[in-house]
Amino acid sequence: MIVGVLVEITNRNVDKIFDYKVPKNLENDIKVGIRVSVPFGRMTIEGFVMEIKESSELSDLKEIIDIVDKDVVLNSELLELGKTIKDKTLATLMSCYQTMLPKALKAKKNSTINIKYDTYYMLGNTSGKFNNKQLEIINLVKEKGEVLRKDLIDISLSSLNTLIKKGALLEVKKEHYRVDYSNEEITVKELTPDQKACVNAVINGNDDAYLLYGVTGSGKTEVYMEIIDYYLKQNKTSIVLVPEISLTPQMVKRFSERFGNNIAAIHSALSEGEKYDEWRRIYRGEAKIVIGARSAIFAPLENIGVIIIDEEHSDSYKQSDPSPRYSAKEVALIRGKTHHCPVVMGSATPSLEAMARAKKGVFKLLELPNRINGRELPKVEIVDMNKCLGKSKGYFSPDLITSISNCMNRNEQVILLLNRRGYASFVSCKNCGFTFKCPNCDITLTYHKSSNTMRCHYCGHGEKVFDKCPECGEKALSNLGVGTQKIEEELNKLFPNNKIVRMDFDTTSKKGMHEKIIEDFKNHNYDILLGTQMVSKGLDFPNVTLVGVINADTSLNIPDFRSSENTFSLLDQVAGRSGRSEKEGKVIIQTFNPDHYAIKLVKKHDYLEFYNEEMQIRRKLKYPPFYYLCNIRISGKDTNYLLVEANKIKRSLERNLSSTIILGPSNSSIFKMNNIYRFNILLKYKKDDSLYPILNKILEHYKTNSKVKVDIDFNPSQTL
Repeated sequence: MIVGVLVEITNRNVDKIFDYKVPKNLENDIKVGIRVSVPFGRMTIEGFVMEIKESSELSDLKEIIDIVDKDVVLNSELLELGKTIKDKTLATLMSCYQTMLPKALKAKKNSTINIKYDTYYMLGNTSGKFNNKQLEIINLVKEKGEVLRKDLIDISLSSLNTLIKKGALLEVKKEHYRVDYSNEEITVKELTPDQKACVNAVINGNDDAYLLYGVTGSGKTEVYMEIIDYYLKQNKTSIVLVPEISLTPQMVKRFSERFGNNIAAIHSALSEGEKYDEWRRIYRGEAKIVIGARSAIFAPLENIGVIIIDEEHSDSYKQSDPSPRYSAKEVALIRGKTHHCPVVMGSATPSLEAMARAKKGVFKLLELPNRINGRELPKVEIVDMNKCLGKSKGYFSPDLITSISNCMNRNEQVILLLNRRGYASFVSCKNCGFTFKCPNCDITLTYHKSSNTMRCHYCGHGEKVFDKCPECGEKALSNLGVGTQKIEEELNKLFPNNKIVRMDFDTTSKKGMHEKIIEDFKNHNYDILLGTQMVSKGLDFPNVTLVGVINADTSLNIPDFRSSENTFSLLDQVAGRSGRSEKEGKVIIQTFNPDHYAIKLVKKHDYLEFYNEEMQIRRKLKYPPFYYLCNIRISGKDTNYLLVEANKIKRSLERNLSSTIILGPSNSSIFKMNNIYRFNILLKYKKDDSLYPILNKILEHYKTNSKVKVDIDFNPSQTL
């Protein structure tokens, strides 16, 4: 027996199948999709069995060493899916498979993640004489059939050991999962007529893709759960994708209240051991509903009934680095076709690409135009900060301060958004203009007051804060710009009698902190929640009546064609956190660009008018959804050599692509990152049959060049 093995190395030079002989003693256990260890040069490495055959064109084959897993790790669907992703993203096949698996199942040597077990005891030979404690243990085991070791130790450890030695108790090991979602209370809410119509459209339809466009607070999650419940009763499974870790705790809580241990979660906030447990629960069919971020789309489910993508507009569904640079939405559509199941994408601010497809009939459009409690959407006020100069207290306009004070007096809660973490954007010298920059990246260091350090948010480099300017020696250093730490400090001065909690990357880096902050705020342990964009989506707090946006221009000023779309989406989403229950909601947006259409239309909650306005601009500038994009990044340590090679690549593209717009090469917005310099070439195209062949040829040409790395990103979330 011969097997074709894809080895663990992700290098493009070895991205192919290698033949190995199978020893007779292992033949019965060989299956396509299992992991095996094989000799490879002087190494012993792991890989996936891709095919089984009787002969090979090569002679003198080496033998596989052993089987790593008795069970199939990648089933036939996931094996084919990996090949499809490879073809669509031009990544290596091994990198595609590795992105599907938890760390413990990636083809790596010396995996250290163990399965946890609980020890139980059942009755053995109970003939003979026993003392009172021993009889108490025996009777308890007889009554329950099996009893946990710790429960028997509570009675008497010495008696337990004696019974084990006598054979009166037999040990049983049972796997212990690190996460438990059991919930006895099943909560089902009555649906509105609009919600019922959306549910019926999906369950009575075909295996189509649906765009569920519903305003904030319209009850999209209830629609998801009702659809999932329908397929669960047909013994079918479901995948629910959420864009951010911060959304996962609330989503998991709501789903566990209805579906109990039928759910499993896959996201980066879990430990590697928890991810491993969740993956095996899914693989074994013990969990029918998988909830998680981008990578949850690869859950090894059989018989999928529906795939849900919540907040489909989020760019977090696109993996930018590392390779493969896949879109979870595209993978969902592929799996939907494979399983002949609907894919439901929901958002209050759908991406322009999704709405354009819905308008053309590629996706079926479903709408939830009203909030479920009949409440009006919150009133939005735009504060022109140009008119507040000299009147504001720090970064707070008089209107925002008054509104926060009124909420505090009514014992209500406030959410404040500033999409920049840290204390200050950068530290600069007022005397000579010197600015502290990262030595590894072309970016200024961000000052963090709590640790009194300056840090790079790209490579992690940190420095202590100096008393004097290292350039001119003067004590003239000042903090410029603003971050969430600075705003938190100002809030504490303005509202010293109120409790304030900050939710950003710094405060949620420890395990469980997302969930703790959300739960504490929901229980009104805090009055004001200040955060970055992680507070803008999906969170539901009934006592929040005011949302304030400190600076609406942060995302608007980013030099990217999606900046207006991202700004409108962020502002409209965070506005939707206000007034979600019985109390009336209010939103205050501070901006220096009050006449920008993205900001003006948030005031009207008018997504469709924004869509029409933005589509005109996209059409003129030849951006998605009218054109596809492909970004080619050329990176390395020698800028002169890189620029020469980048121009060679451009000339090759120009010779081979007749209907594609080619822009660049140009410096990336962050030209140096981790001491690596980067150039971009941007392609705009509608259809060009020569595109993939020439890109493959370029990748092949540079795969052995250690001085240049070429990366391809189709439909990038950003073009910076």
